[in-house]
Amino acid sequence: MRHLSTATKLLASAALPLALVACSSGSTSTKASASTGATSAAAKDPNAGLLTGTQLKKTLAPATFFAAGFASDSSATRDTGDTYSEPSVTAVSKPDCTKLDGTSWIALTGIDGVSFAQGDYINKSTSAEIAQEIDVYRGTTAKKVIGAVVKLASACPSFTDSQTSSKVKVSEHAEAGLGDEAYTITLTDSSWQSGTTLTAARVGTAVVSVLSSSGSDNGAAAAKRLTGQIVSALKGKA
Repeated sequence: MRHLSTATKLLASAALPLALVACSSGSTSTKASASTGATSAAAKDPNAGLLTGTQLKKTLAPATFFAAGFASDSSATRDTGDTYSEPSVTAVSKPDCTKLDGTSWIALTGIDGVSFAQGDYINKSTSAEIAQEIDVYRGTTAKKVIGAVVKLASACPSFTDSQTSSKVKVSEHAEAGLGDEAYTITLTDSSWQSGTTLTAARVGTAVVSVLSSSGSDNGAAAAKRLTGQIVSALKGKA
């Protein structure tokens, strides 16, 4: 979090009551001024009321949510703790579309929030992956992030998989029933065992982003279920 008289002696005894009233009035004014200053300082805190990384971590789906065979990847599990980061916006003229097929793909929007928490689960026997992330933004920036996701999908109709050198096709659609607004991107490649589904959903000032390659449906069902879980946990908090 980022934060923030000499009285005149009166000779006439008749004027004493007036002096006391004046002194009392001045004291009240000083207290009111101090109170207003404190309120003003609190009002100017741009992160007031926003969830911290520590709080966001508690709303991520727990290990028990994931199917048998999935284990947490500690290298991709982190959060911003109890502090806030300085937000930033980077103009993205041409996104690196290959990064759609990876955790923290939401970063391709070029908009960084003030706090986040993320976790990743991998099934070593099938190589399936399910990643979850929550990012929090100031003001109405979360809406802009969803708008950027829509543009991101349009800017990447396809890309080449660096590992297989095959073409990855990208499709997208609005997703109903998840948070205040949601959008889903699907990645498919004939050389892959299964496609990948990316879903971004806004809940107030937070954006939930999920990646799933689990299942024969390009990871769609698992992505929607996980997004719904996190959205429910965030309702009334973000």
